[in-house]
Amino acid sequence: MAGPGDNTRNKSKTGAEADSFKRAVTVCMRAIAGDKELEVGFAKDRPALAGSRARLPELPKKASKADIAITRGLGDSMALKRACHDARIHNKLAPEGKQARAIYDAVEQARVEAIGSRAMQGVADNIGSMLEDKYAKANLVDVKDKADAPIEEALALMVREKLTGRTVPKSGERLVDLWRPWVEEKASAGLDGLSAKLDDQQAFARVVREMLASMEMAEELGDDQETEDSEDNDDNQPQGEEQSEEGGEDDSGSEQSQSDDTEASSEDEQSAETEASDATADDLSDEDDADAETPGEARRNDNPFTNLSKEIDYKIFTTTFDETVGAEELCEEEELDRLRAFLDKQLANLSGVVGRLANRLQRRLMAQQNRSWDFDLEEGYLDPARLVRIVIDPMQPLSFKQERDTKFRDTVVTLVLDNSGSMRGRPITVAATCADILARTLERCGVSVEILGFTTRAWKGGQAREKWLKEGKPPNPGRLNDLRHIIYKSADHPWRRARRNLGLMMREGLLKENIDGEALLWAHNRLIARPEQRKILMMISDGAPVDDSTLSVNPGNYLERHLRAVIELIETRSPVELLAIGIGHDVTRYYRRAVTIVDAEELAGAMTEQLASLFGEESARETRRGGLRRAG
Repeated sequence: MAGPGDNTRNKSKTGAEADSFKRAVTVCMRAIAGDKELEVGFAKDRPALAGSRARLPELPKKASKADIAITRGLGDSMALKRACHDARIHNKLAPEGKQARAIYDAVEQARVEAIGSRAMQGVADNIGSMLEDKYAKANLVDVKDKADAPIEEALALMVREKLTGRTVPKSGERLVDLWRPWVEEKASAGLDGLSAKLDDQQAFARVVREMLASMEMAEELGDDQETEDSEDNDDNQPQGEEQSEEGGEDDSGSEQSQSDDTEASSEDEQSAETEASDATADDLSDEDDADAETPGEARRNDNPFTNLSKEIDYKIFTTTFDETVGAEELCEEEELDRLRAFLDKQLANLSGVVGRLANRLQRRLMAQQNRSWDFDLEEGYLDPARLVRIVIDPMQPLSFKQERDTKFRDTVVTLVLDNSGSMRGRPITVAATCADILARTLERCGVSVEILGFTTRAWKGGQAREKWLKEGKPPNPGRLNDLRHIIYKSADHPWRRARRNLGLMMREGLLKENIDGEALLWAHNRLIARPEQRKILMMISDGAPVDDSTLSVNPGNYLERHLRAVIELIETRSPVELLAIGIGHDVTRYYRRAVTIVDAEELAGAMTEQLASLFGEESARETRRGGLRRAG
């Protein structure tokens, strides 16, 4: 007869085995991905890959061999995507249409999985188990109509079959059978040609685009940006050669001509830069991290501001001297530690108040993630409330129950902090603390958080103004200062790794001018690229946009007009939910959803209440939808 000690030992053994399995999967994923810094977590949430962070599902307490293989398959799939997928190439050649994009994404996932499957038998088996489970859970085993059979999944399985020689999972056979005749009739040549392009993502993507065209989706492809760039270069090159030949009679004249051409080209490039106010180099640098999808899931939410520069009358004299930097790049590690310690010391009293408000927000969020239960099941957790039936009638079968997760959409929150000189002192200290504690709170609730700051590199215009002066003060130059956009914490980094970065706000000389419109647009573009379903952007500022250099040579409302235009576009055309908090400054005249506080001490309460109200509205909407579905 087993005693209590035996149960304790069994639990310890089970826990040790689970920990050992997690360590083994983590090591294996890092090896396949070629990324020693890859962070692998296990949770009940949906599995996902975001930059250097991967989330896998927790194993059941009594995991079967199939459960282990499925988890390993998910891990192998994510690691292969990290190793073999280039997000920039993928996005550059991606179709514009929704259906074509879904196929394009699914086939690319099949490509990276095929690379690993062909190289390693174990990986192929694990991914096979993962796919078998995926299509079984999607209830595609008995699908009878093409309308209910997603073509992107069918095509991905057919591509996998071609690239690896492995048969389609049984749970996906019916899905493939429905689409196979049509696909092979339309795009058999493309299917046969994919294997030769397996290791060349760019060539592979081009074949997929040709397949989509042959499958009557040419209208959804949009423009091939890379081809256009290449054609432009080809068109420009002969002209340069002809000019060289024509000027060959006079060497000195030729050199002068080349010099003039170079200067003209430089001016054209600067002009192009001024028109591209909706994108910065840094927006592109984070596309890798932003490519966070469950294997086989289509990417969501394209940027709605593709032609923004044509819609807003706003110019930038030059972006040459702008910078987007991580906080850790602006000072040494020792100084960051010292500044963080200073921040903690200043906020010994305030942190308790903010902490209580943050805990209140956490309780609200967790309340929306409460679990419900399904009863009278044949497997799951033993239901003690129904054991009385067995006592009354020993012939009654045991009753089991299982948790059912309430839908809680993936969410990311971006906090944008005004780092202007007027925030110096108590306001910036309180803002840093609130951001710090809210990041911890939301992270505990499974909400990703990004913390950004904006200011300028110099007072009175900096190098941009110097360049303007040297060029003879051309009229109406537009924005005339050097921007500094700071990443204190990216959405893919845990709070513990970014904690000390917030101390940078305590540094003397950091806080200068504020150009809110471009900062808001920068934060929005970073956020729109995120894979989460729900995106929230919170702006915290203590005044209207002010930059003496810009306003001295442009209309007095130049920066404010741009800010209003950006806000209107985000609020009317973007899936991002925008809210703002003004410290001693009325921001309600700019933002639809905003609050103004008199003193920085009120910031913690305002931030938590604003976020709590947003999540409360979402919960209410979900409840109403559920009621309508039940009524129907």
